[in-house]
Amino acid sequence: MDLKIVRIAFILGTGLVTSQLFGLDLGWPTWMRALLGIGSAAVLVALESFIHRAARVSVRGLSVTVFGLLMGLIMAKLATDAIGLVTRDTVVLDVIHVALTWGFCYICAVAALRGQDEFNLIIPYIRLTRKDRGEDSYLVDTSAIIDGRLLDLCRTRFIEGRLLIPRFVLKELQTVADSNDSIKRSRGRRGLDVLNQLREQHNVDVRIRDEDLPQIEEVDAKLVKLAQILGARIITNDFNLNKVAEFQDVGVLNVNELAKALRPVVLPGEQIDIRPIKEGKESHQAIGYLDDGTMVVVEHGRALIGKDVHGVVTSVLQTSAGRMVFVKVEGHPDPHDAE
Repeated sequence: MDLKIVRIAFILGTGLVTSQLFGLDLGWPTWMRALLGIGSAAVLVALESFIHRAARVSVRGLSVTVFGLLMGLIMAKLATDAIGLVTRDTVVLDVIHVALTWGFCYICAVAALRGQDEFNLIIPYIRLTRKDRGEDSYLVDTSAIIDGRLLDLCRTRFIEGRLLIPRFVLKELQTVADSNDSIKRSRGRRGLDVLNQLREQHNVDVRIRDEDLPQIEEVDAKLVKLAQILGARIITNDFNLNKVAEFQDVGVLNVNELAKALRPVVLPGEQIDIRPIKEGKESHQAIGYLDDGTMVVVEHGRALIGKDVHGVVTSVLQTSAGRMVFVKVEGHPDPHDAE
């Protein structure tokens, strides 16, 4: 049900009830009693809307506050009963009870709100866990959003479930999009476009998390802590964040590692199609690239730059920068062989 419908129904319902129950002994006309109810309900709705926009009150935050108030009432009651064993003066006990109730309710409500990120309500034999806990929940890092390949993973259904975007990550992404550096600005805007396209995917549920964890300053540390609280895994491209999260037993999906693992295995003797696009290091070599970015060195292929060629893999070299595949073009023998 839409929130506007609920608000309108509440205002009209309040006006109807007030017109029938309030002000009858004062002789007020029906329209005045209904107008009073509608006005009062409208003020309450406006106040609720203002509080929601100003403080972003959530159901979870409200539940934690109510729990804190209940704890405050219980502690004030216990403390007053204990003091009642010492004095029987009802006036003094009433004053003490009011003071303790007021103080304990405030302290417990504030303490519950401060610790709401680790808040769990435990009943004997029953543990009420958060709905968004589980293996199908993923916290998304800024680097993974900007990279853009996460969108392709969701489109191909390699990732399904719930994508959680912390508000502090969204704020960091907005900062990048507003940067004075043109490259950073374009990357940030691309990240925002990716988020909007992710919302359109039917196999993932994109949600914004309001937990801020103000006691932690660094975004990466906040992300790891929130993942521990929610029982979710982190999607990132950041190597350092990956290692820190793994050290703290937080599951990580690194898009770069996934892309590396999915690179096709090319063995000597296999035939591949390649298009050289530039000159190589040696005078007779040309350079091309596979779809996954693997560099292919085409022997004696400088004259074939810009053309689609069919060749045979002669060797594969693993370097610190990645794999290099050496290819000999069919129909173009090595000039040295003729000698």
